[in-house]
Amino acid sequence: MNKTKIAVSITIGIMSFMMIYVMLIQFNIVKEYDGEEIELMRETELKETLASYKEKSKEIGNQIVDTNTKIEEYQKNEKSEEDAISLLEQEVEQKNMLLGITDVEGGGIIITMENPPDYTAEESRPINASDLVMLINELRMAGAEAISINGQRIISKSDVFEIDNSIFRVNGERVTAPFTIKAIGDITYLKSALSIKGGYIDTYTKNGFRIKLEEENNILIEKYERNIILNYVKEEEAKK
Repeated sequence: MNKTKIAVSITIGIMSFMMIYVMLIQFNIVKEYDGEEIELMRETELKETLASYKEKSKEIGNQIVDTNTKIEEYQKNEKSEEDAISLLEQEVEQKNMLLGITDVEGGGIIITMENPPDYTAEESRPINASDLVMLINELRMAGAEAISINGQRIISKSDVFEIDNSIFRVNGERVTAPFTIKAIGDITYLKSALSIKGGYIDTYTKNGFRIKLEEENNILIEKYERNIILNYVKEEEAKK
């Protein structure tokens, strides 16, 4: 919510309070001077009392008019040019971070994943692309806001595949084990999602993989370096 909307909300609240206050004054007049008490009041005192309440009601009425005028001004000038530019810059920065085209930093976890010592044996195997893709999906489901593998930023268009003999390409760049996976997000959620019994780490360590998980309060994940080209999606046309 921007500053203008906050200001409008506050002024509307003030106006509502004033209107309620006027009604309460009227109710109090009836309650305080009901029945026989009014008959016993001298005419002069009654006139003075009514004049006093009328004056208070008039003052509050004027304040309500002023408040309505301010609300109309806010609505006509919702954002100054400076506010509009600032808001636009914030939106662009937010979208760039989500797209992965800017460096980001924050708290999260770092996972180091290595092949089993005897991965060439028949009963064992090395890390493959599906293992990394599964880990990426686990992190995303746990709320990771940014992920990288060996320095390569993972976005929706990232590719992870094997070439030969534990040689991989991530975003078109060659990477090999050991793999360092960084994830920025809520440390508690990320850690628990991978560490629960029967979860990713439990399953893969039982299969001989060596996995280390570390918490880090300030992780740097660099931006996606390649161009992002959308071939099929387009902005929805404005409805007529």
